[in-house]
Amino acid sequence: MCGITGWIDWYNDLTRYPSILETMTDTLSPRGPDASGTWISENCALGHRRLSVIDPANGAQPMARKKGEITYTIVYNGEIYNALELRKELERHGHIFTTNCDTEVLLVSYIEWGRSCVERLNGIFAFAVWNSKEQSLFLARDRVGVKPLFYAYSEGRLLFGSEPKSILAHPDFPAQINGEGLAEIFAVGPARTPGHGVYLNMNELKPGHYAVMDRNGFSTRAYWKLESKEHTDDAETTAEKVRELLADTVKRQLISDVPICTLLSGGLDSSALTAIAANHYQETGLGHIHTFSVDYVDNDKHFKASAFQPNSDAPWIKRMTEFLGTVHHYVEFDTPELVESLKAAVYARDLPGMADVDGSLYLFCREIKNYATVAISGEAADEVFGGYPWFHREESLNAHTFPWSLFLKDRVDLLSPELVDWIKPERYVQERYDQALSEVPRLAGENARQNRMREMSYLNITRFMPTLLDRKDRMSMAVGLEVRVPFCDHRLIEYVWNIPWDIKTAGEREKGILRRALKGILPQDVLTRKKSPYPKTHNPNYAAAVKKWVLDILDDSSSLLPQFINADKVRKLAKADGTKFNLPWFGQLMTGPQLFAYLAQVDMWLRTYKVSIK
Repeated sequence: MCGITGWIDWYNDLTRYPSILETMTDTLSPRGPDASGTWISENCALGHRRLSVIDPANGAQPMARKKGEITYTIVYNGEIYNALELRKELERHGHIFTTNCDTEVLLVSYIEWGRSCVERLNGIFAFAVWNSKEQSLFLARDRVGVKPLFYAYSEGRLLFGSEPKSILAHPDFPAQINGEGLAEIFAVGPARTPGHGVYLNMNELKPGHYAVMDRNGFSTRAYWKLESKEHTDDAETTAEKVRELLADTVKRQLISDVPICTLLSGGLDSSALTAIAANHYQETGLGHIHTFSVDYVDNDKHFKASAFQPNSDAPWIKRMTEFLGTVHHYVEFDTPELVESLKAAVYARDLPGMADVDGSLYLFCREIKNYATVAISGEAADEVFGGYPWFHREESLNAHTFPWSLFLKDRVDLLSPELVDWIKPERYVQERYDQALSEVPRLAGENARQNRMREMSYLNITRFMPTLLDRKDRMSMAVGLEVRVPFCDHRLIEYVWNIPWDIKTAGEREKGILRRALKGILPQDVLTRKKSPYPKTHNPNYAAAVKKWVLDILDDSSSLLPQFINADKVRKLAKADGTKFNLPWFGQLMTGPQLFAYLAQVDMWLRTYKVSIK
């Protein structure tokens, strides 16, 4: 993976501003620690930071190629998993390749097929191609948004980058936020509305979209979306198809010229990917695959089972590592490290995020980077197959709001009356929820229950999954680790999207069809293990530390945070031993301690980025 950035300007000669381009590019150096490159012309400037994974000796970017009188120049972040097939097809069209990297395959694909090239790609990507003759820039993002791409357009000028920080590095783009951005932070956050950049005048190119910037202006267009159609396979055939798709996807994503590993929690999803990878390693003579797991000091003493976290991972990790014979690495963190990581996590996201759920992943990835450059992760299986608790609880199904954020009233109660009056958080969330439902591709003939489960799947794939993909990308790339997510393969998502709910829950179990597909690959006890999410700390010292942090902020007259929250109620909550936030207010993991950590991150973000309120 890499980091990309760029600047198109019809009114200025960009060759006069190379230092600005270099500054924008340098902000992305953690994403690409191996090399840096820039390319600049009168109206187009492109920057790239490289993390070498395929063909490290070649593939420098920006990469240019001529066809006739036209020069095409690309910057690209991602991996194309069908690059070999595309290369062979392009060679039949007469194209000659000088490297083994997928960057050249992608560039030549654009030269050959133009904008429609994105429809042929299997992979995770965000890229930009400049056409010297047309004086146009083509931007594209992968179908489900694994790789990020932000932009800021004003008449005659476009800034873009893998992360907001590269755009914020431009001297003419101030860090500002208005009421809508504050609603994203305090009502929707740590999720984001698709396409919303939170910062004023910044957007994110939506998943499955491309954009074009030329002398006529700037426009975006969808090239992929979920389509509802009748599923005609029976349960047995469906399980076999899921198994085949998943196996093919994992094997494609194991291609790398640098060390690769898997993240293993002992749960269904990570165990499945690790088992397929381990078997492939044995079949191809690659030896034993390395696996990594994360936990926290004294978590065994403080862990309390709940409906959202029914059991700890440790015995299940041991079960799988012994079953597969992997080379396993246990990674463990203590409270002081976790509290400190909240700061690094904000800088990685350029926004407040999932608190220690982010920070612990940052620390985890930093440790993994000492061994590997690429990791395989089980992200997105629960969104695609319907594994989360809220898919199976009537109160969530009937809540008429985002099911991972059921306690909005409690959150709003902690906001200042002035902010509530300005951003109207409950109305804002309702409008965003209604907008999401209006997008759902319906299927004629489905009953009310089937229709609701399709809505739930759509909400999770398009609204919740991007939050976790953001988290995975930012925390891993902040330390130069590439994380691949096989459950995000668009072929798998398209197929599973149309599987009827009674088949998805085969055996009356969450993700029942996936469990059936994995028979013979995983041990029976792992196949039937109840879902447990990414581990979080249960140490009371962490809760005490983040509460103290927020209380100190409230006593600091230089902080902007008190104008947005009800300080008296937050102080009261910090000193209480009550149970108001003992259930998750966001996702499965963010309870009371994460609420305080989130507020601390908001304060740090406002200070560090010098955010002004408009």
